[in-house]
Amino acid sequence: MNPAVGQIARPPALNRFGNVQSGAIGVLLNLFFNIIIVAGAVYAVFNFLLAGYAFMSAGSDAKKIADAWAKIYQTAIGLAFLSGGLVLGAIFGQLIFGSATFLLQPAIPTV
Repeated sequence: MNPAVGQIARPPALNRFGNVQSGAIGVLLNLFFNIIIVAGAVYAVFNFLLAGYAFMSAGSDAKKIADAWAKIYQTAIGLAFLSGGLVLGAIFGQLIFGSATFLLQPAIPTV
């Protein structure tokens, strides 16, 4: 405790993570990975919707149709990379560490 500052209380929202000794960093990394995966999937859904709308409203304009198809392909490739990363993480976790969730749900040992 610093006498110039006093006692600093921990925010109540951080209690669900525990402390560093109990593996809070692994829980925080797991939460971060899950947020990134969900955000990528939501972004892909919106991209598909926008590309579908652009495709339907293109009419007979070949340039607009090509742009809409390009956006659909790019979104599909992005989803393939997102899911491929998860699959590769599970495979390498199983091969190297003996657990498919070792890399996908990190737990950092502190003791």
